[in-house]
Amino acid sequence: MPIFKYRGYDRGGLETEGVIEADGQRDAAIKIKSKGVFPKEITEAAPHRKIFLLQKNPALTLANITRRLSTLVSSGVPLMEAMSAISSEQKGNWKNILIDIKEKLAAGASLERAMQAHPQIFPDFYTGMIAAGESSGKLADVLLKLSDFLENELNVKNKVRTALVYPTFMAGISVLIVIFLFTFVIPKITKIFEDTSTSLPLITLILIWISTAFKKLWWLLIFMAGGSLILYRKIRETKREIIDSILLKEPLGILMDLYMLRFTMTISFLLSGGLPILRSMRLTAKAIGNKVLEKRIISAENLVSQGAKLSTSLEGFPPTILQIISTGEQTGKLPEVLKKTSESYEGEFDRRLQRAISLLEPALILIMGLIVGFIVVAVLLPIFELNQMMK
Repeated sequence: MPIFKYRGYDRGGLETEGVIEADGQRDAAIKIKSKGVFPKEITEAAPHRKIFLLQKNPALTLANITRRLSTLVSSGVPLMEAMSAISSEQKGNWKNILIDIKEKLAAGASLERAMQAHPQIFPDFYTGMIAAGESSGKLADVLLKLSDFLENELNVKNKVRTALVYPTFMAGISVLIVIFLFTFVIPKITKIFEDTSTSLPLITLILIWISTAFKKLWWLLIFMAGGSLILYRKIRETKREIIDSILLKEPLGILMDLYMLRFTMTISFLLSGGLPILRSMRLTAKAIGNKVLEKRIISAENLVSQGAKLSTSLEGFPPTILQIISTGEQTGKLPEVLKKTSESYEGEFDRRLQRAISLLEPALILIMGLIVGFIVVAVLLPIFELNQMMK
């Protein structure tokens, strides 16, 4: 249903504004008047998805809004007033969304139902935790846990991005240097050899062939690179499980640590927020980021629903994780044990990531050294042979 923004005057003659869902402008005007507001201007709001793509970091904004809402609610501010205060600080699409939530709260909807109207903004685990907080009367505590969880997720993503910035930059510069050498520099050098009637070494012929390919068939190389990217995306969409199963066998174990970090962090957070074990498993499966592990968690969920223990239902998970879960089940402190485990995995993930980056940098330098060495040998070898012939 479209969302309309309106400006008008209330019964006291004061100017007011808001957003409302309606089938059209006429329906919107009727609904606005039924609220006791005389509309002066009614415009349809732009679709959320289109504008939301322009946001720099929606996850960070959501974490900040959640923390502010937690602070206001824990201070005793009524939920509608808290939402009104936060919406007044926002701009653009976020302002429209928060005003819409406030309008739904005023109409008698729960915070969970009001947020479920915006699934592209508030994921399932978020609204599930809000529902648990409302039913238990601990909404402020749940909002605080949500903000902490969202910030922890962002920290993990930022660590990966930050660690990959320098190697990606180095790889990009290396590729540009190689393209420049083979396209502009090498052809001028090899032209000297082509003008001679002497036979050239195989390594020099290979160099000339590569240089010619870069210079004359650059369009084909670009087409192949673009085609490879499209093919990878197609395979990832249709054969996601095959790729994810390969990722699980990554030799350094970095990705497995990342998946286990997400698993322990998410399920411990959901369980500590009061969600049932089955729903927590379902939401964790969606958040883990690997289709193979997602299927294993869903399969384990079915076994747990039949009375099995979580520790004996998870297939293909590290034995350490299974033993920790078993201990948590026996002691009745599964959320606390899993939270400590997630902290341990975060530290291990950081160490392995830094170790991999420290290996990647010299590997890039070595590859560039081999390419430069190949060029030098291919250029100098025929020069030495010509020198020998002249003697």
